[in-house]
Amino acid sequence: MDTEIHEFLLKHLGGIMKNDIASYHETTAEDLTLYEWWVTPHRIDGLPFHEFMMTSNESNGKVFGAEEKGKTRFDLSNLLIQRYGDSAIASYTLLISTSSSEGVKVAAHNESRVMVKLNGAWKVVHVHKSPAYAAPHVG
Repeated sequence: MDTEIHEFLLKHLGGIMKNDIASYHETTAEDLTLYEWWVTPHRIDGLPFHEFMMTSNESNGKVFGAEEKGKTRFDLSNLLIQRYGDSAIASYTLLISTSSSEGVKVAAHNESRVMVKLNGAWKVVHVHKSPAYAAPHVG
């Protein structure tokens, strides 16, 4: 596994989970594009969308991506990193576990993040998320 990319990815995701906008800017390109199936079926461009969500979550005491308040952690299941010089792709299933008075709930979705080294620093330039449930033809 590519340790440099893995550590960068954990820093990037950790900043998002903590609603840390400064870290988000440090690790994300301004011209970010992303698909988030659970938000909208259309492409989202730029940073303001997540800045709003992170600010709102922080004021409500929620972790980004968690369904409710509570102690939260994330794990990357089946992580694969493909590096091609100053470009890399990470694909995995993101598991967000949240504890509450009713027990632990786990939300899961599949993600691909494309990273490019720009001016000597890694930046996420594209994210694609898809649901992590059985395909309709599997039944």
